[in-house]
Amino acid sequence: MSLTGGNRNDVTQLLPLLDKVPPVAGVVGRPRRRPDMLFADRGYDHDKYRRLLWERGIRPVVAERGQPHGSGLGIFRRVVERTISWLHGFRRLRIRWERRDDIHEAFLGLATCLITHRHVQRLC
Repeated sequence: MSLTGGNRNDVTQLLPLLDKVPPVAGVVGRPRRRPDMLFADRGYDHDKYRRLLWERGIRPVVAERGQPHGSGLGIFRRVVERTISWLHGFRRLRIRWERRDDIHEAFLGLATCLITHRHVQRLC
């Protein structure tokens, strides 16, 4: 996770975010260092970033600009949007009031813990 200004394009943080992905355990053998595919919306539809993802061995599944909706990415996008809406349920995260990054990230961590706790309680 990285914290940037509100006026920065998200696509500028794509490659630094992929560099921070920890190894994925699971299948026997060497852990994967990066995902197999990357799902993204139209804001990431640039030839430069598609090329850089292919060079890293990641298949980009990006909605294309100018094409009609219905590409099928909505089922994955809904999960992301739902999670962001859960975070916006916490007033301190809806609008950033803190000047210091560490305080904002602490509130984000607390909100994540509370959301996880609520879901675990529902399962038990």
